[in-house]
Amino acid sequence: QVQLAESGGTLVQAGGSLRLSCVASGLTFSFYSLGWFRQAPGKEREFVAAISGGGTMPIYADSVKGRFTISRDNAKNTVYLQMNSLKPEDTAVYYCAVDRLSLRKPPTPNSEGYRYWGQGTQVTVSS
Repeated sequence: QVQLAESGGTLVQAGGSLRLSCVASGLTFSFYSLGWFRQAPGKEREFVAAISGGGTMPIYADSVKGRFTISRDNAKNTVYLQMNSLKPEDTAVYYCAVDRLSLRKPPTPNSEGYRYWGQGTQVTVSS
């Protein structure tokens, strides 16, 4: 049974930084791309970033490129999202997700390509 647990979300001022973590269990972690998505109130879930199983080929949404960095530690079954220069429009619930397919390269930004999802962690950026 695959389980994902996000953490690190909190209230932060605009311009600040946060690092989100997502620990996975129940899978061969290094075989799968991992993605971060977010959903703001009243909006659809949107892609943020994704990284391939080996930790290469990160991809980013244009809205976060240059501010967010995705990384992973396969020894700890953990994927991270380092978020810098946060803006109020980054306020959302952030979810991590596991690709449906193993060994996919490069990772996909399409949410339909992800099978397992965490419960989410709230990030609130105040102006």
